[in-house]
Amino acid sequence: MNAEFRLPDLGEGLTEAEVVQWLVAPGDTVALNQTLAEVETAKAIVELPSPYEGTVATLHAGAGETVAVGAPLIDFDVEGEEEPAPQNDAGEQAAVEKAQPNLVGYGAAPTASGRPARRARRVGASSVSADTAVLEAAPHDARPTASTDTVVERPRSTPPVRAHAKRLGIDLVLVAAEVGDRVITRNDVDAYAQRIGSVSSTAAASVPAEAVAPATPEPLFAPTRSGERETRIPIRGVRKHTAAAMVQSAFTAPHVTVFHTVDVTATMDLLASLREDRSLAEHRIGPLAVIAKAVCLALGRAPGLNSRWDEAAGEIVQYNFVDLGIAAATDRGLIVPNIRDADQLSLTGLATALKSLAETARSGKTSPAELAGGTFSISNIGVFGVDAGTPILPPGQSGILAVGAVRRQPWEYQGEIALRQVMTLSLSFDHRLVDGAEGARFLKDVADVLQEPGRAMLLR
Repeated sequence: MNAEFRLPDLGEGLTEAEVVQWLVAPGDTVALNQTLAEVETAKAIVELPSPYEGTVATLHAGAGETVAVGAPLIDFDVEGEEEPAPQNDAGEQAAVEKAQPNLVGYGAAPTASGRPARRARRVGASSVSADTAVLEAAPHDARPTASTDTVVERPRSTPPVRAHAKRLGIDLVLVAAEVGDRVITRNDVDAYAQRIGSVSSTAAASVPAEAVAPATPEPLFAPTRSGERETRIPIRGVRKHTAAAMVQSAFTAPHVTVFHTVDVTATMDLLASLREDRSLAEHRIGPLAVIAKAVCLALGRAPGLNSRWDEAAGEIVQYNFVDLGIAAATDRGLIVPNIRDADQLSLTGLATALKSLAETARSGKTSPAELAGGTFSISNIGVFGVDAGTPILPPGQSGILAVGAVRRQPWEYQGEIALRQVMTLSLSFDHRLVDGAEGARFLKDVADVLQEPGRAMLLR
């Protein structure tokens, strides 16, 4: 029978999604929960699993097209008889609900007691060229050999890693043979490329010099002009969501920004000593982890900065927990995933959470749930060599701290001028909830911890 799969509600009030790429094509046989496509919402890229086991009949949207929640996405031919037509509106609604299985991007519930075996699609040599794009995109689908109908399991990796490997000309099958049965990372690809690069250079030594063309160095800056006078880029995905959120925030909350420059030499010395501790090597504790810890401590004395303004209810909602948002610049745009209950984490726990958050954001796999909520945010503009700025509040939050670059510069220290490591902190807050005194006190508390990490023992 024919089964229609409509775009499910992906959560967080999202109303539409853009098809990034299809991982199947009409005529493909798919298994239950096999990934069908990657779709991009206003917040994240989500993999859609198959709610059916059967054959793909029709794709209702192409890559790059936007589909509304509830609109037809893909049709399947599945085993079984056609169900009788409903007799009334209530029956029609029940049939629709029955036909639309448990979705939300997290897999469908199997109807049988055992999980069905995964059926890899057999592809002959004659069809390889027609399906190349789909096969290159598929993260786990069976991959055909060039001359037979046999299939092998495709290496496990994320779309950015596959793109990186393609740029380097690396076959992920060869990388998978070295790393084993785990998800291939960008570091695995780079390590493999470096190894084969050294082999290639050894082989190239036997080639006459005149046969080797000199490499042309890439220019530091790409040319600004192209053949066209202008380039038009559709406003969609994360960029569309970010723009709407920033406009809403800028014209709703009265922003105030205050700055404070602080000597963080003691913090940098502490981090240097922690890096020498072998028991902490896996945590990779950096300045951002210390700043996150300082923020969580300082928020305990500045409840207005861990609150939101509820206009409809006429109330100020103060949070008794800290879900710490960390602004992350990705290839898809700016996103702000959250560390849940950050105030309950130790310094090593925060460092581990930051590392996981960054890796997930770079791979484009941050889920909508990880981007929802947040009670206070940090933006690390120092990684771009910037000293200070006036960050815009994420909607629903009353404070955001921008962290500038750490620079060695002359500074007054113990009555003398010395070279010290200095950082500028920029705090933006909603003046409806936070008075200037509270904002200044919070910023001073954070600065005091960074200037003298031992002062963290005095804050609660």
